[in-house]
Amino acid sequence: MNLSSFYPVIGTVKLQESRDFYLTYFPFTLTFEADWYISLITTQNPPFQLALLDYRHPSVPEGFRRPGQGILLNFEVDDVDAVYERFKAAGLPIHLELKSEAWGQRHFITADPNGILIDVIKLIPPSAEYAEQYSPEALEELGRD
Repeated sequence: MNLSSFYPVIGTVKLQESRDFYLTYFPFTLTFEADWYISLITTQNPPFQLALLDYRHPSVPEGFRRPGQGILLNFEVDDVDAVYERFKAAGLPIHLELKSEAWGQRHFITADPNGILIDVIKLIPPSAEYAEQYSPEALEELGRD
């Protein structure tokens, strides 16, 4: 199998509110918009995609027509401290305050209009305890800044 794309699709009835959230706070642009489906993509290389779908749409099998829940989206950024300050100043909910973790992340958690958790992360070198759990290639990447 040759995978040409992979991206999350969030089931919601808050299509426009969610669209505006992701366009405002993340570097997405709009690629498609219907009254039941919205597709977003970043302009960076490599591009990242995110879609929003009215979960009541007939393209969703009837027994599965429920809003998205239990999802945690990770967004890795260059300057998590600056993003944290910007989101906090904008009044976004902060469900986990900005902190550095021994396993190699500096991060905080907010949520989109649907309650989908968003973990905004900057990778940092892990503690010696956690460093042993990384592959050598991944550990080398974490040591770079």
